[in-house]
Amino acid sequence: MSIWRVILSIIFPPLAVLDKGCGSVVIVFILTLCGWIPGVIAALIIINNPK
Repeated sequence: MSIWRVILSIIFPPLAVLDKGCGSVVIVFILTLCGWIPGVIAALIIINNPK
């Protein structure tokens, strides 16, 4: 997990998970629409997942 991804997930979470697949982007985008904090948390969890 690079520092740039963490910063990007704080600023705009869907862009941080762009390479993790379409499903991840959609989930993070929906959570970001519901609230900024759930989107950031979901993006950090997805980025931290070692798949």
